[in-house]
Amino acid sequence: MGIWESANNVTFKYGEFSIFKSAVGLNNYKISVKEWVEKTNAIGLKATAGRCGGTYALPDIAFELVCG
Repeated sequence: MGIWESANNVTFKYGEFSIFKSAVGLNNYKISVKEWVEKTNAIGLKATAGRCGGTYALPDIAFELVCG
């Protein structure tokens, strides 16, 4: 996710991503899509609440998550 955002999003906050990256692998580490988008200014994922809500990804990211 960080690599894709760095390559395709000029407003991506790489410093915030570094904080998340360092916490990955800890037993108590959890992050929501909403938190990811808010803190890193990510554009590749989107979470919507309510009826017909869900988590959406751009095709490049969705393909990697499903087939990667």
